[in-house]
Amino acid sequence: MAINKDLNKLLKRPSFTSKEAKALGIKANSLAYYAKTGAIERVSHGVYRNPKVESSAPFEWQDLLEMANSIPDGTICLISALSYYGLTQEIQRQYWIAVPHEGGLIKRPKTKIIRTRNFKLGRVRLKLGEYKTYIFDKERCVVDAFKKLSKESAMYSLKSYLKRTDEHKPDLSKLACYAKELRVDIVPYIEALT
Repeated sequence: MAINKDLNKLLKRPSFTSKEAKALGIKANSLAYYAKTGAIERVSHGVYRNPKVESSAPFEWQDLLEMANSIPDGTICLISALSYYGLTQEIQRQYWIAVPHEGGLIKRPKTKIIRTRNFKLGRVRLKLGEYKTYIFDKERCVVDAFKKLSKESAMYSLKSYLKRTDEHKPDLSKLACYAKELRVDIVPYIEALT
């Protein structure tokens, strides 16, 4: 069986979903055949990639980026985003992906799906190598940590965020604005650390 020309279009991307393949007229049994012959690689349920394409994204982030891309409106958040920004000591045991609160049921292996309101707040584009996805910015992640993670994790994230470096300058007004919007009172913690 020759590779479908529409599948060739998908194989130019770092990863694709069975839903995207179906939209191009590629049937599930064709995907199963291509996976069995090694023409494509099955990453997880409904997620595929071209095994011959070398990624230019840092190896440690490739699986997370593929998972985020496989979820409609998927946005890297909390532990995964804090790890990316270097604002946590927690080990990323699963991928943390935010989706809009009103979305349908989504399941992925080794992935914690977080349904969130104010979905657009702090959502920024992330491009690593050939991957393009979304991630919450540092300020949103710190505020979310106070809402969803342990106090220790949240305090570590805030303390790390407040450290000024050449590459990072804390934006306290943005942090306070997000905290107000998300109804999280972090002012006492900011005052204690500054």
